Amino acid sequence: MPKILLKTMIDAPIENCFDLSRSIDLHVQSMSSSKEQAIAGKTYGYIELNEAVTWKAKHFGFTFQMTNEITKLNKPIEFIDEMIKGPFKKLKHIHQFRSVNYQTEMTDIFIYCSPFGIFGYLAEKLFLNNYMKKLLMKRNAVIKTQVEKKPETSFRL
Repeated sequence: MPKILLKTMIDAPIENCFDLSRSIDLHVQSMSSSKEQAIAGKTYGYIELNEAVTWKAKHFGFTFQMTNEITKLNKPIEFIDEMIKGPFKKLKHIHQFRSVNYQTEMTDIFIYCSPFGIFGYLAEKLFLNNYMKKLLMKRNAVIKTQVEKKPETSFRL
């Protein structure tokens, strides 16, 4: 089973990073290129333990639906979402957060298995692993940009 490990350093408090990582609205924004939408279950706001969301998106010219559930949530250290219905044989995304010298280290551990036996295995090796990694990196860049935004400076007279 392929496993993608990503670490992203963010100049923001751990609580803010944790919450934005659970934001349905921010996820939709970060996946606009695949026209991803939350169509059932929790469709906006912050997803919580035992809540599920059904996503609809277009990848490789095909429209897919996938339902993920939050199976573990330990604020603000870790949460796990797992596919309960969708195109993969298995999908588990572990989100971990750690404070490091006034920054937050956000770690993604993304484990998945394609269907279709040997053909799925070949797809993973040839292009799917790289594609999934790029999607995660894009999502993390949006989270980082959003959470690091500084409020506008107010002028005092």
